[in-house]
Amino acid sequence: MIHPFREGNGRAARMLSNLMGLQAGLPPLDFSGIVGKRKNDYLQAIHAGIEHNYLPMERIFNAVIRRTLRIRGHRQL
Repeated sequence: MIHPFREGNGRAARMLSNLMGLQAGLPPLDFSGIVGKRKNDYLQAIHAGIEHNYLPMERIFNAVIRRTLRIRGHRQL
């Protein structure tokens, strides 16, 4: 778990996620779809990850990647 700042951990996590995605050949990830219920799902996925249950966050990131590729007009993985 990374907690480098008192505030802004979400921004730092998204920047790190974007870096890893770029290194994997993806375009910059679009996290704008994480609003409303999806934001609650995201927060629950964070808490599940603390308990070593990474499947909810894997699902979140799969959705983010699919959305990013669809919006940017790239071929789906």
